[in-house]
Amino acid sequence: MPIAVVRAERYYMPPPREPKDVWDDVPAAERVFKWIEYRMGRRVVVPEGPAEQTYFARINQNRWLVDCVCGSAQIGAPTDPRAGCTECGLGWCMVIYPDDVVTVEAEMMQQPLPHLRNWWHADDPKNPVPPVIVGEQ
Repeated sequence: MPIAVVRAERYYMPPPREPKDVWDDVPAAERVFKWIEYRMGRRVVVPEGPAEQTYFARINQNRWLVDCVCGSAQIGAPTDPRAGCTECGLGWCMVIYPDDVVTVEAEMMQQPLPHLRNWWHADDPKNPVPPVIVGEQ
């Protein structure tokens, strides 16, 4: 069975000693805060309000990734398009995902090796290989 593109709700899971569904009521973008607390043993504060930044999600080695301006990153979820940073404490930023997430993930599945599955949003200014528009040279 092929390995699906990893989303926050399937990566940030509760500790093995707890029921697997104990975090089901935690929004996907907030799971990273719970995960950091139990995995790293340190308290992190969940943001209370929005931040002005907007990020583009990308697929990096088969994971939806959201990069923070501080240099940190976390696994994101198209089902909850926001991100707050566990490192610098930046508030909730909006995250832009592709219009058709299912199609992008299906395209990634065509690559049999998950570590080679990488994708950037066409509008992301950090995209190392922006799309070439035919007719513009």
